[in-house]
Amino acid sequence: MHKLAWILCLALAVPAAAAADGRWYRREAAAMGTSVRVELWHADAAAAEAAMEAVLAEMRRVDALMSSFRPGSELSRINREAGARAVAVSPELFALIRRAQAISALSGGAFDITYASVGHLYNFRQGIAPDDGALEQALPAVDYRSLVLDPAARSVRFARPGMRIDLGGIAKGHAVDRAIALLRARGVREALVSAGGDTRILGDHHGRPWLTGIRDPRRPPGTSAVVLPLADTAISTSGDYERYFERDGVRYHHIISPRTGRPARAARSVTILGPDATTTDALSTTVFVLGPRAGLALVERLEGIEAVIIDAAGRVHYSSGLAPP
Repeated sequence: MHKLAWILCLALAVPAAAAADGRWYRREAAAMGTSVRVELWHADAAAAEAAMEAVLAEMRRVDALMSSFRPGSELSRINREAGARAVAVSPELFALIRRAQAISALSGGAFDITYASVGHLYNFRQGIAPDDGALEQALPAVDYRSLVLDPAARSVRFARPGMRIDLGGIAKGHAVDRAIALLRARGVREALVSAGGDTRILGDHHGRPWLTGIRDPRRPPGTSAVVLPLADTAISTSGDYERYFERDGVRYHHIISPRTGRPARAARSVTILGPDATTTDALSTTVFVLGPRAGLALVERLEGIEAVIIDAAGRVHYSSGLAPP
């Protein structure tokens, strides 16, 4: 039986557990440029509060390390200095950049953290998009193969002028995974941590699965195109409704195709399920850029990965493990 079918059976067959051995605790705060939420089941109020505070502190730590908007972050130092020399970085940041590079190779460049070489030309708050001339000048710097990593020195260097990197397509998933590991180390066995569109579930919802809705960006907020029962998994959604502006009837959003330097147009929303949030975060961006056909072909090659795609026309596509009977 497929894992999702087993979870659905669990939802129908398992009664809610008694609340005598604990209760749910919840915290929500702003971090990493989004809303971070942590929910966990615990028998001890003080331990639960300390665990949730530790999660939020971990999110802020990762943001301080990997944000392209913080001048003092390691990532910002790379962008300032790696065009002139190799920049040594922390083991954590180097490992995440290597993981991003592996997904770039897997996807033929559909996922590429050097997209920031053109991505920085957009300002979604102010409604600014680059013209053709600016894109033509900046696009040669977009090429993950020109991001030079030296494992021995644990350093990063840019081999092309004008190159920048951004970890917005993978860092929140990494932070969510770090938070779940932290909770598990504290003895928590049932929890949910989310940062924007990236969520990881530890265990289940105390005897039942979590019900997670996937919205169609063109439907009213609060409505779901698909509802999935989930337990002990990660889920990430990338959509053209997260950061965008419209001009002359055209939607300019933040999911940029590394090939064209323009927003990818084949999908409205991509949701990926998998074993960890770092993977699902990066793959939701990847599949959005690839579009439904090529994106599903990639997903079908990857063990333990499933997808729900809402295409540009509003049609829903499922990977084989989720397809309705």
